[in-house]
Amino acid sequence: MEQRIWHKNYDTGVPTALKYPQIPVFKLLENSAQSYPQRDALIFLGKRINYSQLLNLSNQFASSLVKLGIKKGERIALYLPNTPHMIIAFYGALKAGAIVVNTNPLYTERELEYQLKDTGADSIVTLDLKLTLSKVKAVKDKIQLKHVIVGSLSDFLPFPKSILYSIVKRKELESIPYSKGYHRFTDQLRDNTQPPQADVQPDDTAMLQYTGGTTGISKGAELTHKNLVTNAFQIRCWGEDVFIDGEETILTVLPCYHVYAMTVCMNLGMMIGATLLLLPRFNLKEVLDTIKKYRPTIFPGVPTIYTAISNHPEVKNYGVDSIKLCLCGGAPLPIELLDRFENLTGAKILEAYGLSEASPATHANPFIGRREIGTVGLPVPDTDAKIVDLESGEKEVLAGEPGELIVKGPQVMKGYWNRPDETAQVLKDGWLFTGDIAKMNEDGYFSIVDRKKEMIISGGYNVYPREVEEVLYVHPKVLEAAVIGVPDSYRGEYAKAFVVAKSGEEVTESEIILFCKERLAPFKVPKVVEFRTSLPKSTVGKVLRRALREEELKKAGNPNLK
Repeated sequence: MEQRIWHKNYDTGVPTALKYPQIPVFKLLENSAQSYPQRDALIFLGKRINYSQLLNLSNQFASSLVKLGIKKGERIALYLPNTPHMIIAFYGALKAGAIVVNTNPLYTERELEYQLKDTGADSIVTLDLKLTLSKVKAVKDKIQLKHVIVGSLSDFLPFPKSILYSIVKRKELESIPYSKGYHRFTDQLRDNTQPPQADVQPDDTAMLQYTGGTTGISKGAELTHKNLVTNAFQIRCWGEDVFIDGEETILTVLPCYHVYAMTVCMNLGMMIGATLLLLPRFNLKEVLDTIKKYRPTIFPGVPTIYTAISNHPEVKNYGVDSIKLCLCGGAPLPIELLDRFENLTGAKILEAYGLSEASPATHANPFIGRREIGTVGLPVPDTDAKIVDLESGEKEVLAGEPGELIVKGPQVMKGYWNRPDETAQVLKDGWLFTGDIAKMNEDGYFSIVDRKKEMIISGGYNVYPREVEEVLYVHPKVLEAAVIGVPDSYRGEYAKAFVVAKSGEEVTESEIILFCKERLAPFKVPKVVEFRTSLPKSTVGKVLRRALREEELKKAGNPNLK
């Protein structure tokens, strides 16, 4: 691509353009199985599965799908947390030529039904947990699901099944009706015939990754094999002098059904022959114990995870010095939190940026060179980016001025599944309109100001929630904070802050407001502060401002939810 201002700040050895292998995603696993057959690919509850075994299991799963009649291009939903089932089914489904639909296991029955209907998926893989299987049972007949493949946590254990019930209570498990349409996951791993040779091409759709729905109805981003391989390769080359093939261990507590972990943990991990430490949920003690026992080198996370770790009084006793790199995405990282975490652990956090529609990574701070704290860094190789005016989206603004971030690159989606009108709104002449307000400084480092639709307009002034939140996080008694706009007859909107105080601390509304007045222009200062014990979050720890706003509008009796 043409030379851009940010290229001068690339780490030495990182090219501005790359040559990408023209392969389907499952080749990432096949290649590492050939290079590192005996290396651990997965560690789950102490169970070790090496690369040769993982490839064999994925091949068997692929063969079983073909025998069930699943054809190339058909959609199969993975309704799974971070267990070996997820990794096996993901690569196995792709090898069979199917399109994977990543489905959040915390979805309600209504949300699950919507996503299955929207994709036309008639097969699903899940676990025998009430959390998931009970909802699958409820929607199975409504939408004519043909195949429900059910795994159990006991499928991959290094200890007797009886011990499992000290971890997961029996009442949390759902009985499996092994009748027509239901299949045991382990029964799909008994086919020793040659794996299917589906004609899967790089430009074929690999998966449908649903957006969080924070800006409207949830939509499926149609990502190709080329998109996913390209993005994993971009990240690999971005860390050319950091990642060591066949030697890294990635702490995988972020859910792999989310696009961030799917690329940065799973696909990148398979590409470089890393060991994935699979944790099905975030539990602070489990995470710290895992770090102490297995000594991970790479730790992708989100601000809420780093907040929890940095507030643990004995964090230095858990061997966190094994971690050489923390990648932070999914939500803005307050500068105060970054400083505290790095000072406590000695690990380095690099903030990056991405979105489902771009597989997801588009920007990252350099791994070795100049890191600009408070920014999401530079566009990665072969990625173009610019900031355009908010009104027309056609005029590029000057450095330092806010506008909408738009990006272009080989990792950008085909479009939204079966939604041509919505696709046309965000894909224009090859450019993806992200909906995020950002700035670019004179050296080509980008910083995210806020979501376009979450900007507060108070008395004619633009107020960016993240800017106010950055100030709140500096307050010594504040653990977490979120800011939204609340309708106001006089100003149009005013800023309201939601604050979670640190354990053992007492803080008042007037104290918070005075603190903000000393650091912000008057129109940016929150008019109201509400204290809570927790904030609503997505499964990757992103604070859901939309949920807070909906609560406010409902309390006010306003049906016009944005």
